Amino acid sequence: MKVTPFILICGGHRLLLNVPRVMGIINITADSFYAESRCTGEYEALQRVEQMVRNGTDIVDIGAYSTRPDASEVGAKEEKARLAPIFKAITRNFPNLILSVDTFRAGVVKYLYERYGAFIVNDVTAGAADRRMISFVVSTGLPYIIMHTRGTPQTMQQLTDYKDVVGEVIAYLRKKLMEVQAAGIQQVIIDPGFGFAKTVEQNHLLFNHLKDFKTLNAPLMIGISRKSMIYKPLKITPNEALNATSALHLQALLNGASILRVHDVAEAVQVVKLYQYLSTNIIARNEANANLR
Repeated sequence: MKVTPFILICGGHRLLLNVPRVMGIINITADSFYAESRCTGEYEALQRVEQMVRNGTDIVDIGAYSTRPDASEVGAKEEKARLAPIFKAITRNFPNLILSVDTFRAGVVKYLYERYGAFIVNDVTAGAADRRMISFVVSTGLPYIIMHTRGTPQTMQQLTDYKDVVGEVIAYLRKKLMEVQAAGIQQVIIDPGFGFAKTVEQNHLLFNHLKDFKTLNAPLMIGISRKSMIYKPLKITPNEALNATSALHLQALLNGASILRVHDVAEAVQVVKLYQYLSTNIIARNEANANLR
């Protein structure tokens, strides 16, 4: 199946996704698995965003509810209270930056949208946690990221009993994609959900079959940055996992990823540039060989 070019439209911003893009991560929580992604105040968040923009990020993803395994519950009121001042500061200081909000609550999306305008909705539950989410995204025309998971952060690592993890994840995303498109959401990005209700071995199996996700004909986002599928086999910590993360980022791009969701923007941008250089040379070489036939 031929994948058509996808233009992400978010408010007044347009982003062509036939070129790989980088999404930088900011966590407004002390509970995120990687300490360097945590920001607890407006000044710190603005500094982090400024650095990301300087390093070439295309999107910044902001979350105030940690979805790592066994993460603590955060109420909707607290989630809004954490996000609102940071979101306000970032939109005021970086009006040309595309933002994404990592939340599964329609009320949080509505609260931020009505005050600060358009952004991407990054919903790790694909609408399953809040039935109001799909209808609200439809009403606003916001871009929507759907991810595969099972259960909750507190239970998901006990829900890894797949017969065919690759086939089941693709089938889940295909069903969700059809559902949200039928509801009226036009801009949908898919995420296999690395680290969500999957063992390290299952994550690796999924990663080795990234090309299979092309059958869904939707932009593919990959979130593997410094995760356990990288640091556990190497017997290192998340702090030591940058080199290995970059290696897998290049492999992800070679196998069809459209967006890399990352903690380390500068390094990911370098990977994208190297991928583009390699791809340009491969295309030129193939065209030259074809002309010789």
